[in-house]
Amino acid sequence: MDKQHLITELQSNGLQVIDPNIGVAGRRGGAGPSDHKAVTVDGTTVMVPIYTGTASQSPYTAQVNQGRQAVLEKADQAVATVEFPQQPQFYQLQTAEGIPYWKIALLHSHDVLATTVLQTCMRYRNSDTACQFCAIEKSLEADRTIARKTPEQLAEVAEAAVRLDGVKHMIMTTGTPNTRDRGAAYLAECAQAIKARVNLPIQAQCEPPDDFGWFAQMKAAGVDSLGMHLEAVDPQVRSQIMPGKAEVPLSHYFEAFEAAVQVFGWGQVSTYLLAGLGDSLDTLVDASQRLIDLGVYPFVVPFVPISDTPLANHPAPSSEFMFALYQQVGAMLKQAGMSSADINAGCAKCGACSALSTFEA
Repeated sequence: MDKQHLITELQSNGLQVIDPNIGVAGRRGGAGPSDHKAVTVDGTTVMVPIYTGTASQSPYTAQVNQGRQAVLEKADQAVATVEFPQQPQFYQLQTAEGIPYWKIALLHSHDVLATTVLQTCMRYRNSDTACQFCAIEKSLEADRTIARKTPEQLAEVAEAAVRLDGVKHMIMTTGTPNTRDRGAAYLAECAQAIKARVNLPIQAQCEPPDDFGWFAQMKAAGVDSLGMHLEAVDPQVRSQIMPGKAEVPLSHYFEAFEAAVQVFGWGQVSTYLLAGLGDSLDTLVDASQRLIDLGVYPFVVPFVPISDTPLANHPAPSSEFMFALYQQVGAMLKQAGMSSADINAGCAKCGACSALSTFEA
């Protein structure tokens, strides 16, 4: 099986890991895609679901071979040798107040630092507004993180992650606060503190603020690229899956994308499109073309059903659906000359939650 098909199948089906202690500790709960573990397949590190109901039924298993290597098997047949990135050194440190660094920021893939600066969201606790796929406060309830990471804490952890583990870029997302800037102000404050301490490319992620002037302020503070995540496109799917965010019309998102590209540059703004929530293949492809035409990178990612969320039993998209989607979006990116490798920082640059980057060439 070629690498594209293998990664696509692993991300749709998940993986049964015989020794869950191998490599970097997997991530349970939290904001955005979760319940994954980093796995390196033929030189490409991807995040593969392992803590989901789907993964427990996966035909793929990983039998630890030696060290961080494992034999990937499908139906008891060896198909590849994979590797698990090692636990980062910065995880062993803590702040002066005794907070472990891993509660402040986590290693994603093998060289990306990721954090949720505000681990609460104005939409989360109300079933009328909550995104059905999100587990942002689950990791907080389980004491695996802290509610608010201060700019000083983030700067301290970022410096250590670069120095000890060679981290190449950083992602800062946030739960949505009940403010008109939608978290942009706090993200800018955090970016400024980090950049004062270490030269690390940063992507910030938030909902579109009411005032697009925040984009210039974020850029001036040290944010190098921006993520504003649609997740779903069809109005009916949006209202059903994320009723609170659906109150922000698509027109506002696209106006925000256009304004953000003016500030951050062509190809430096991205959005998540979660395939498998109900959008058709044609809807996702059409939306991706519209985004690319604006200069926005459409990061298409397979939906992962996260434990203890309303969509815990919602099926992941089939690998066939994802492969067809990747082929079409990959061709459009190639035609436009847009590449994840050219993004300064962020989820699309990391690419580990999707197989899309392998379809760009």
